[in-house]
Amino acid sequence: MAATKRKRRGDLAVQAKKPKRNEKDAAPPTKRHTTAEEVEEEERDRIPGPVCKGKWKNKERILIFSSRGINFRTRHLMQDLRMLMPHSKADTKMDRKDKLFVINEVCEMKNCNKCIYFEAKKKQDLYMWLSNSPHGPSAKFLVQNIHTLAELKMTGNCLKGSRPLLSFDPAFDELPHYALLKELLIQIFSTPRYHPKSQPFVDHVFTFTILDNRIWFRNFQIIEEDAALVEIGPRFVLNLIKIFQGSFGGPTLYENPHYQSPNMHRRVIRSITAAKYREKQQVKDVQKLRKKEPKTLLPHDPTADVFVTPAEEKPIEIQWVKPEPKVDLKARKKRIYKRQRKMKQRMDSGKKK
Repeated sequence: MAATKRKRRGDLAVQAKKPKRNEKDAAPPTKRHTTAEEVEEEERDRIPGPVCKGKWKNKERILIFSSRGINFRTRHLMQDLRMLMPHSKADTKMDRKDKLFVINEVCEMKNCNKCIYFEAKKKQDLYMWLSNSPHGPSAKFLVQNIHTLAELKMTGNCLKGSRPLLSFDPAFDELPHYALLKELLIQIFSTPRYHPKSQPFVDHVFTFTILDNRIWFRNFQIIEEDAALVEIGPRFVLNLIKIFQGSFGGPTLYENPHYQSPNMHRRVIRSITAAKYREKQQVKDVQKLRKKEPKTLLPHDPTADVFVTPAEEKPIEIQWVKPEPKVDLKARKKRIYKRQRKMKQRMDSGKKK
């Protein structure tokens, strides 16, 4: 309805006047005819949009944190892993008195289904737990030979957040417990495709090699020119202890028979050094006893002096004349200098008078 205008004196309402249109406004808008050349110029000047991403389906999230009492090297290793894995999350340090089953609740609160937990003991031993939360399985490792990114200073480099290739030793497919660990490592270390924090590039490789019953982790850059590999870091060695059916516990699926605990290793080293010390002390005691024993006199061997030739006997000369005393040249020079000094002093004193 049209707007109405009321009068003050109570008369009937009068319709408001419509605003007049100008001739310019009244004219219909002219349509612009775009030519093919203009379209090409617009496409040429247009800034290309971001790389088209698909749907993010793999919702793997990894919780990386540690217990209290870790050293600086472990802290730097944790930071390096978080940097290399864009699908990871961090959390505060867990108290050592708490039981490990609490980690499953922490993973649920952080909306994570995988966990890497670093457990420090005696401020010198480091253990790593790889777990599929909350149903399992989980594996416990002893971490050895840690070298972080800042410590290595390698020439390799890669884009932060890029997706890595995973390279596994053929020995992972030979034994069942290594096949289980391979699947667990794939699910933890592989960055999900189309992850919001990941980059659509593949420029580095995670290698897992089995040597000396241990898993050796390395990170290499892929050079575009000749596909050569240059190490980036970090690097560490995982010594398998046990594989559990549940998450951070449960029935033991596999136990490493070649594993030796750090306490036992230190005990063996101490026993070797103690054995060396004992050997030295025994040698010293034997030497002391030999010195105290009486010396055995051997009978004279007549054939011992066969090749001994006596020296020529010189005639004894007796000197009847007393030898002349030796002239001391130094004392003679001193006396001459003393005499000259006195003569000088006398001459100087005579001139003054």
